[in-house]
Amino acid sequence: MEATLGPSTVRTIDTAAPFRWLAGGWHDLRKAPGPCLIYGLALALASIAGSAAFVASNASFWVLALSCGFVFIAPMLAMGLYEAGRRIEHGETPTLTQMLFVRQAVRQDVVYLGLALLMIYLLWGRIAQVVYGLSTYSFHRTVREFVTFALTTDDGHAMLVSGTVIGGAIAFFTYCLVVIAAPMLLDSRTTVWAAGAASFTAVAKNPAPMLLWAFLIVALLLVAAATAFLGLIVIFPWLGLATWRAYRDLMPERTAP
Repeated sequence: MEATLGPSTVRTIDTAAPFRWLAGGWHDLRKAPGPCLIYGLALALASIAGSAAFVASNASFWVLALSCGFVFIAPMLAMGLYEAGRRIEHGETPTLTQMLFVRQAVRQDVVYLGLALLMIYLLWGRIAQVVYGLSTYSFHRTVREFVTFALTTDDGHAMLVSGTVIGGAIAFFTYCLVVIAAPMLLDSRTTVWAAGAASFTAVAKNPAPMLLWAFLIVALLLVAAATAFLGLIVIFPWLGLATWRAYRDLMPERTAP
C-alpha cells in the first residue's frame, strides 16, 4: 500500500507564484477552451437564474449574502476543472464528459469535504441574516431599496462593516481548509484529513504568497459579480485551472493521480 503524503511534503514558494499559476491556468484554458468555457457558462447561468429568482421574490438581500458566500462552495464546484488541469498536465485534451463525471470525485472523503463546505455556506447565510436583522427594522424588498440602505445610512454602513469582518474571518478559515485540499482529493490515496492539514500547512508555510493568491481570487470573483455573473464564463474555469497549478506547485512530490 502506498503511503499517503501529507503536510510534510508542502513546498515553500515565492511571492510571484500566484501570478505564475494564473498564467499557467490561462495557458491551460487556451488548450481546452470549448469544454472549460461551457463549464463556466453553466455556472454563470445558474448564478444568474438564482439571483433573478431572489429579486423576483422581493428578497434582494439574499442576492448579496449568498453571492458573497459563493466562495465557500466554489472549490467543490470546480472539481471538473481540476480534472481538466490534471489531464492537460498529462498531455491530454479533456472533454466535457470527463469534466462532468470525475470518477475520483465520487468517494467518501470528497463527500466529507463537500458537506463541511456546505455547512459553512449555510452558517454564513444564517449569520448574514442575523447581521441584517440587527441592522434594521425594515425589510428592503427591491435591489434599489437595499443598496440605498446599505450605502447611505449609518445602520447600513455598520451592517457592511460587521458583515465584511465576520464573513472575511469565515472565508479565510475556509480558504485555509480547502485551498489545495479539493484538487488534492482527486488522488484516491489522500484522506480528507491529510488534504485539509496540507492545505492549512500551505498557508502557514507561505503566508505572503497564499494571502496574495486569496486576494487575486477575491478580486477576480468581484469582477465576475460586477458583470452580473457573466464574467464567470471565463473567470471560473481560469481560476479552477490555476488552482490545479497551485496544488501541483505546492505539492511537487505527489505524482499526479
